[in-house]
Amino acid sequence: MKTRHRNLMVIALGGNALLRRNQRGSFEEQYENVRQTCKILADIIEAGYNIVITHGNGPQVGATILRHDAGEKLYNIPAFPMDVCGAETQGFIGYMIQQALVNELSSRNLRKHVVTIVTRVVVDKEDPDFINPSKPVGPFYSLEEVEKIKKIHPEYIFKEDKARGGWRRVVPSPDPKYIVEGPVIKSLVDAGVIVVASGGGGIPVIEEDGVFKGVEAVIDKDLAGERLATFLEAEKFIILTDVDAVYINYGKETQQKIQTIKAQELKKLYNEGHFPPGSMGPKVKAAIRFIDSGGEEAIIGELTQLMEAVNGKSGTHVIP
Repeated sequence: MKTRHRNLMVIALGGNALLRRNQRGSFEEQYENVRQTCKILADIIEAGYNIVITHGNGPQVGATILRHDAGEKLYNIPAFPMDVCGAETQGFIGYMIQQALVNELSSRNLRKHVVTIVTRVVVDKEDPDFINPSKPVGPFYSLEEVEKIKKIHPEYIFKEDKARGGWRRVVPSPDPKYIVEGPVIKSLVDAGVIVVASGGGGIPVIEEDGVFKGVEAVIDKDLAGERLATFLEAEKFIILTDVDAVYINYGKETQQKIQTIKAQELKKLYNEGHFPPGSMGPKVKAAIRFIDSGGEEAIIGELTQLMEAVNGKSGTHVIP
C-alpha cells in the first residue's frame, strides 16, 4: 500500500457552505456564507492540517443556465452549453473561497497561497446516466412553472422531489473516471498551496484518441472528490453536509446514527438500499470508494462541526 500524505485531507463542501435555504442567491449572500465557512476551514489549517477544497454547484450552475437563457431571449446573446456554465461557476465560487480564505488566514497571521484550478473530469460517453438523467440542478419549481418551461425547452427533464416539495430539472450525472488536471493539483499541494479543485464535480469531458470534448452533464461532487482524494493519496476524505451524520432509517422513529463503521459493513447497508440516491447515497458511495482505494478514513458530517468530526467527536467515520 502506498504511504498516504499525513495531515492531508480533501474537504468536500456541501451546498449549505454556499447557499442557505430561502436565500435568493445574490453574490452578497453567497460570499457571506463562504466567509463563515472559511472561518471553519481556517481552524483546521491553524491546527496544522493541509487541505484541498472541493464544492458543489447545483443551484449556481442552474442559475447560470437561466441567465444564459434570459440573455438569449432578451438580447439574442448565444447561450453557452452546460459544461461551459460549469466552468463559469468553478471560477466564481473558487474566487469567493480564495478571497475569503486568504483574508481569514491573514487575520490570523497565517500566510498561505490559495488557488483555484478549473478542473476537467473524464467520464465515459457510454455511461447509462446519459440515457436516464438523475442529477438535479437549479431551483425548485411548481408543476405549473415546469409546464411553462417545458413549452420553451421540451428537451428538459424534470423530476419531483416529494421530500422537499417541488420539481427540479435533472441532467446526466455520469460516473467520474479520472481528473485531467490531477498531476498539476498534486504539484501545488506538494508545494504547500491550498487548492480549490474539481468544483461542482468538475467539468465533464470525454476523451477520444487524446482529444477532450465537453458534454452536457453534471458530475456528483462527492464522487469526483473521492477521485481527487484518492489520486492525491490524502489521509482523510471529509464530506460536509447539513446533517450531523449518516443515519439508518433517517427521519423515522427508528432512525439510528452511524458513528464508526467499517467500509464493508457500510457497503452492505448501501446495497440494501438504506441511502437514497438523491441524498446520502452518493456520499456513502464516495466514502466506501475512498477506503476501498486505500484511504485511511472517510468522514461524513455537518459543516459547523468540522473540527469535532476531525477529532472523532462528531460525524460518521468510515474506516478499513
